[in-house]
Amino acid sequence: MLRILVLHGPNLNLLGTREQGIYGSVALDAIDGDIVKLAEELSVEVDIRQSNHEGELVSWIQEARSGCHGVIINPAAYTHTSVAIRDALSAVSLPTIEVHLSNIHQREDFRHQSYVAGVALGQISGLGPAGYLLALRGLHGHLTARPPRTQPSSKAATSHRRTGRR
Repeated sequence: MLRILVLHGPNLNLLGTREQGIYGSVALDAIDGDIVKLAEELSVEVDIRQSNHEGELVSWIQEARSGCHGVIINPAAYTHTSVAIRDALSAVSLPTIEVHLSNIHQREDFRHQSYVAGVALGQISGLGPAGYLLALRGLHGHLTARPPRTQPSSKAATSHRRTGRR
């Protein structure tokens, strides 16, 4: 069974009450519940964690190396400041999707830079809580996809090859 680590960064524990005009009114527990529900539908195990501490997030990313197939991360404010999180993601070499509830590219200039984006498979930004579900679907698809069949050549017209909560 595929196992995916889902990490929520600093201040996301306050979702539903903080800056609702930017982050919406949905609480983190509700987002986590939707992730778990979709994971069950996809037959994926998710390990969902939240921390306000950069070092803890780095440790969890490193631990994922031996037990997970991919990572979904909303690094929150650490997106724009944490070389340590970027380096941890790079070191473990797991497919990673970066998620942001708000569109970081429509916000203050300092939020436009993401250290994580350069080592992530993709980034979903500005779609609210649905971004996590899109990330889970996308990562699941990436992890379960088989390479496309090669097109038969004129010399071998009939031959096809495939290459394979806390």
